[in-house]
Amino acid sequence: MDTAHDRPGHVHGPGCDHSADKPIGWWLKHVDRLIESSLDRTLAGEGIGRRHWQTLNAIAGGADTAAALDASLAPFRGTGPEIRMVLDQLRAKGWVQEAAGRVTITPAGAAARGRLVAAVRDHRARITDGIGDDEYRATIAVLQRIARNLS
Repeated sequence: MDTAHDRPGHVHGPGCDHSADKPIGWWLKHVDRLIESSLDRTLAGEGIGRRHWQTLNAIAGGADTAAALDASLAPFRGTGPEIRMVLDQLRAKGWVQEAAGRVTITPAGAAARGRLVAAVRDHRARITDGIGDDEYRATIAVLQRIARNLS
């Protein structure tokens, strides 16, 4: 029998009549992809990607050398560009400068980061729209337990 969810292009989600049958791993991957793609769209407004955003935040947080940035961003490394390439791209935008091995955010970079902080805050608010504080904390607690179980 051909059903709507069997057809190409069907998007599984909360309104889907069989979404509760999906295992947690499916939901984790699905939500991760949605978060990643929506964050990419948010950052694209400034012409940057996630790694650039993380780098600006790390510099603002005190990581002021390429080595310190690399260490600070190690948990996010994945398949992203290397820190030197990211710094070169941010420098080309006029957002960072390097002198005597120290990296700092320029006034233009600080202004861009300010715009991005607001955009990312709005993005995060959209993610949790309609989710109460108790629901959010309970979800995080369950995910932490799953992570511990798998460690």
